Amino acid sequence: MADETPLRSKADTAEASAPRFRKSKRRRNAFVLIIILLAIVGGVFLWRYFSSYESTDDAQADVHLYPVSARISGYVVKVNVDDNQWVEKGAVLVEIDPKDYEVAVAQVQASLASAEATAQSLNITVPITAVNTSSQLQFAASGIENASAGVIAAERQLTAAHAQLEEAEANDVRAQDDLRRYKMLVDKREVSAQVYDQALAAAKSSTSAVAAATANESAAQQFVEQARSRAVQANANNQSAQTGPQQVSSTRARVRAAIADVQQKRALLEQAELDLQYTKIVAPVSGEVNKTVVVGMNIQPGQQLLTVVPLDDVWITANFKETQLRHMRVGQEADIHLDSANRTLKGHVDSIAGATGPLFSLLPPENATGNYVKIVQRIPVKIVLNPGENRDRQLRPGMNVVPDVHLQ
Repeated sequence: MADETPLRSKADTAEASAPRFRKSKRRRNAFVLIIILLAIVGGVFLWRYFSSYESTDDAQADVHLYPVSARISGYVVKVNVDDNQWVEKGAVLVEIDPKDYEVAVAQVQASLASAEATAQSLNITVPITAVNTSSQLQFAASGIENASAGVIAAERQLTAAHAQLEEAEANDVRAQDDLRRYKMLVDKREVSAQVYDQALAAAKSSTSAVAAATANESAAQQFVEQARSRAVQANANNQSAQTGPQQVSSTRARVRAAIADVQQKRALLEQAELDLQYTKIVAPVSGEVNKTVVVGMNIQPGQQLLTVVPLDDVWITANFKETQLRHMRVGQEADIHLDSANRTLKGHVDSIAGATGPLFSLLPPENATGNYVKIVQRIPVKIVLNPGENRDRQLRPGMNVVPDVHLQ
């Protein structure tokens, strides 16, 4: 009996502890179930969270660098900026010695003034030449008419003089015949000496008349020759006057050439004034300066002197894997985490490149080989900052950043 008592007490104890064990087991199972449910819910939330954005650490800040070069040659007399100095657009950065270009402007101005005076003088000559040509034509035409009339008049005078000569010669022949007859009669004393003297005087007078008529005919012949010479001269003058329109055209051509020379000189003056302006090199944009120029340098056209970095126009170039672009669209919001400043900037997707980065390289890859291995490519995505995000200009070109693009 003594041995049965302990056995019964142990059985009672086991029966009493069994419900507690089952209750504890149920609690443990419920707790595990709750943990599993929480893990599932948390996993779902984590999956939805991580699938709501795409991120990459292959990203950096970019900007367009503005190289500032000289457009003319010259000697640098002044540099108005230091390295890493902020300048505004249009600020004078470098000054080149302007004396040579000032002299060039003065020379071209003098040449232009001379060309303008020549053109003005020739322009005045055109109407004068036209009027003179018209007058010469009219004068030549009237000269021909006058010369022709003079030739006709001189020929008529010659005809009249020849007729007078013939008449005088006939009268002289009759007078000489009368003189010979009276000579014979006076020798026979059949007529008085007075009659013979009268016949002798008449013969001498007729001989003088013949000589005078001959002289008149010779003079009339000379008048005809002179009139004909004047007619030839009038014709020559008329032919010369006929070249008047060509002379006017030649004068007008010289005027056009002078005007073209004026335009050329004006273009040269404009170029000289531009070269004078180029002696002051200004900032193309606002930004920080990185300079390589110093006072005393002799520079040549195209030589780079400075570089302006517009920190207000910085953007992000993020190289996402091609598998990350499935749901990425232009305009989606993005968070940009800066490693240097431990801060986050806001932005949005501006554009997605049209090809992978290697295709824009000097030697793009050639995959047409038998040893091709598929490699996940990366596509450059441009992310721009929202206005005012980089107002302190802490984001500098070349910095590494981590962008998160929200896909929803």
